[in-house]
Parts: sequence; structure tokens; C-alpha cells
Amino acid sequence: MNNVASSIDPAGASTPGTQVVGRVAAVLRSLSTTMPGGASTSDIARSTGLSRPTTHRLLSALGEHGFVDRDPASGRWLLGPELYLMGTVAAERYDITELAREHVLALAEATGESAFLSARRGGETICLLRQDGSFPIRSFVLTEGKRFPLGVASAGIAILSFLPDDTIRRYLSTASLAQQYGDAHSPTALQERIAATRRTGYAENPGLIVEGSWGMGAAVFDPAGNPAWALSLTGVETRFSPGRRPELGRLLLEHAHRLTQRLAQR
Repeated sequence: MNNVASSIDPAGASTPGTQVVGRVAAVLRSLSTTMPGGASTSDIARSTGLSRPTTHRLLSALGEHGFVDRDPASGRWLLGPELYLMGTVAAERYDITELAREHVLALAEATGESAFLSARRGGETICLLRQDGSFPIRSFVLTEGKRFPLGVASAGIAILSFLPDDTIRRYLSTASLAQQYGDAHSPTALQERIAATRRTGYAENPGLIVEGSWGMGAAVFDPAGNPAWALSLTGVETRFSPGRRPELGRLLLEHAHRLTQRLAQR
């Protein structure tokens, strides 16, 4: 489960209620990464960095309003019906999965690898779609609902690389990714990877999260020209040989460009 404690301001904030809202958001984000199985109170407390009593109080309050639900048999918390109803309303503006689905499927069929659509949400990416290809050995670094910070995994690198330079500098100065993900995610290392991504147009993740599992990604832009989503491929290292990577990159860029154009027309 991802540690989302960084989204909480433990010292509070000048605006009344900001700390509570941040804690609620962290609890819901944490719970979303565990669906459909759900999570225990202790699991969510560990993930968010909140105390168990505080976590239980927040979950109970959210449950009273239908934002979370609790399985009476297992005691595990699940996202609730109110979030589903809100999501269906918000989907009209934000959801691109139906437009993107054919591109994700085409990438999986053309390459044999697992193909994905991820979306940017603030300083994170979240996987929205996964389609496995025909190759029988797969990587499960990325699954639907999985979140990573920007700059981690190929989708996050692809999106980060095409943000404005000032935004990138501010993000890298505060993100502290190396502590959790290793020295390959230090600001200096990420700046080098950003430069490489801008040169080729696509990002590479050479086994930086799980050894032997490779990924490649290309940014998809919203109508304002912002990198808001990414298409990506993952698989075992032997499938991402130096001779094959340019072709995989070409396919990713082709589908990312086509999806970007369709979004602009919509």
C-alpha cells in the first residue's frame, strides 16, 4: 500500500478545517488503493501515518455519510456508494477511459505486453486501465487503482517531464522520492531522466521499482496542453531489449498523440 502521509500537514494549516480535510482525503486515497478487497483500520492508519483511534473516527464518520462501507464479516473498510454516485457525475468531465480503452487494448495486442492508462492527480499518478497482452510472463508493478508519486514509474516520469520547468523544480525540491524509492529517484537522477524523456518523447523505467520489471510511457495532453494522463507498457526486462525499445516508444507516442487529438476534438 502506498504511504500517503506526505499529503497530510501534521502541523495544521492557517485555514480552519484544512488539516481535517487533508486527513479525510488521505484516508480515502489510501482506501482506494486497496479495492476491491478493502483494508482494516490498522492498514489505513499505517498507510496514512495517522493514529489508529483517529483513523477509526474518520472512517466511522465517513461511513455515516455513505462515503465508506464496512464488511460486517471481515471488518474491512470499502469505498462506499456515495463516492460511486459522485464519481458517475464527475466522470462526464474527467473520465477518458472509454476514449482511451481502444488505445490501451491496441497497445497490448500489438506488443504482447501489459498496457495501461494512468491519470495525474496532483503530485501522483493513478492507474485507471490495465490490459494484459499475450506474453505469458507479466509484471504486476502497476494495477488498476495503484498510485505512485510523479517521477516514479514510467507514467509518472512521462507526465512530470512535460510539466513547466518551474513546476518540476518546485516538485523535486519537496518530493523526497529517494528516501522511499532509492537513489535513482534523487532530484539529479530525475532531472537526467526528464531530459532523456524530452529528447525521445517517451519515458523509460529500467527496473527502478522492481528489479527485472521494465516500463515505458508517453504523456497524453488535455485540451489546454497540460500532461494529464499517460499510456504505458510494462513487462519483463528481456522483452524491452535495446533493439525493441524504439519500436515500443514509437507505438506509445502514436497512440498518445491520437488520444490527445481525440480529447481536443471532444
